[in-house]
Amino acid sequence: MRLPLWRESFVRGIVHVDIEPISNVPFQADATLQAIPGLRTLALKGSSMRFRRLQASIADGDDSIGLIVGSPGRSQLSQRGRDIGLCAGDAIGILHSEPVTVTYVDGLLFGLAVPRDALAQRVTDIEGLAMRLISCRTEALRLLMAYLKSAFKEGALAAPKLRDAVMVHIHDLVALAVSECAPLGESDASAVVAARHSAVLDYIAAHFQDPGLSVETVARCQGISPRYLQRLMASSGSSFTGHVNELRLQLALKLLTEARVSAQLISDIALEVGFSDVSHFNRLFRARFGDSPRGVRCAGRDPGQAACP
Repeated sequence: MRLPLWRESFVRGIVHVDIEPISNVPFQADATLQAIPGLRTLALKGSSMRFRRLQASIADGDDSIGLIVGSPGRSQLSQRGRDIGLCAGDAIGILHSEPVTVTYVDGLLFGLAVPRDALAQRVTDIEGLAMRLISCRTEALRLLMAYLKSAFKEGALAAPKLRDAVMVHIHDLVALAVSECAPLGESDASAVVAARHSAVLDYIAAHFQDPGLSVETVARCQGISPRYLQRLMASSGSSFTGHVNELRLQLALKLLTEARVSAQLISDIALEVGFSDVSHFNRLFRARFGDSPRGVRCAGRDPGQAACP
């Protein structure tokens, strides 16, 4: 019952394709579909299967432009008489208005669809862009995927005040990814600035505990100049140093108030969150929270507990 139910309720009823399992193992599928005005996304993980959008499916009138991204498994796409294999991280643009077959073998498959009209305003000869392999090394594709991840994580697409601006950026990045555009460089285009800024913040969030983290290090990893990175940070009303220190101080506050680490020395906490100078940490902490690290720790203790370390 699992396959017929999934086929009818989800695949045909929502995604508007047919499905055919291509392995003998028990069928399994874990899919997440998100749909908001201007964007649909589908993340799929499960048994090997083949999706077909046939002539009957096309009758739904959906003329969206799709982008299929393979990661990390293998996929095969067929449209307009062309067959192309999709490797990890690579992407292919497809036309929802024409028959297409997507053979999913293993790993994770991610797809998104945007309205044809949105791309028609940004690129010429949309049909000519179908079934063109987009390498995972393509800068616009990498920025698009990072920006999507950040937008969904931060809930930007659920906030009406932000949604329109974010959607414009997504459409711009999709257009850049599917077209053979010149290197983006240190562009001032709003979509590129937003995507690069998002990528920088993600990198900092993953590495802020490294005491050697610097503007130069992050800029080099992002393929941009330190000066451009500083401009990106300033565009959000912050600075590189201020943002890094805020992340470190917030983590320090959390560690100081968690019972399980109450015995940890304050100097060790300072080092753990990324400060190499404990005195500097103490000054910043007091300026940020209005009390010393020791004072914050003691304020959270119950009467009768041992003295604060």
